Amino acid sequence: MILKLKQLGLSDKEAKVYLAALELGEATVQEIAKQASVNRPTTYVQIERLIKLGLMSSVEKKGKIHFIAEDPVQLSKLLDEQKREIEEKVKFFQRILPEIKNVCNLDGKKSRVRFFEGLEGLRSIKDEILKTKDKEIKAFFSVDDFNNIFSEEERSKYLNRRLKKGIKVKGLYTRSEGPFEKITKGDDVRMIPKKDFPISSDVTIFSDRVAISALKDEIVGVIIENKEIANVFRSIFNLVWENTKK
Repeated sequence: MILKLKQLGLSDKEAKVYLAALELGEATVQEIAKQASVNRPTTYVQIERLIKLGLMSSVEKKGKIHFIAEDPVQLSKLLDEQKREIEEKVKFFQRILPEIKNVCNLDGKKSRVRFFEGLEGLRSIKDEILKTKDKEIKAFFSVDDFNNIFSEEERSKYLNRRLKKGIKVKGLYTRSEGPFEKITKGDDVRMIPKKDFPISSDVTIFSDRVAISALKDEIVGVIIENKEIANVFRSIFNLVWENTKK
């Protein structure tokens, strides 16, 4: 029960004191401290905090102060307080976001490399690719390895998001089953021989960035933000493209 009360937002000692007060009904600090196995001075501090939260109240009897735990339904006030704090944080975040953007390299003028790990990291890379303002992105990729990483449902959702944004793909791919019989309208892709190009990755060139994802063994990826490097990758892509049959 202590753990459950903590999950609602009470501290360990607050939970112990509140639970002890619930069990005892009306009681003195000494009685609550003994029941909660918390020393008296600390118990008194926790009681004051619980009173402020509306979870306990006090009454004087025969010159002695007794404390009473309020109905557990009052615990909902903790959630109200947390909600209020979150709303305040959201407002604060919205105020400082312009300052953060001024500090961050969001305009592409400076170079940087970001590293991503695991499937969730690769999803983040895909999400960023879809933020591009380019109407065409270029890519080298292994269909077999890509399909092993992402489920059919996830691939379908990504394709629909891409098409909705009007982003076309000019791509070079390897595929053990041979070339695609059907190509997504607007895309221009060509298969390259897997034996000559044994790639097991996904390289996408967009904006002034290059996203490289390793799709075998250790699943990792990087996004390189540098105009010159992006141009080099585009040139390599174009060179292979011009020497590849449709």
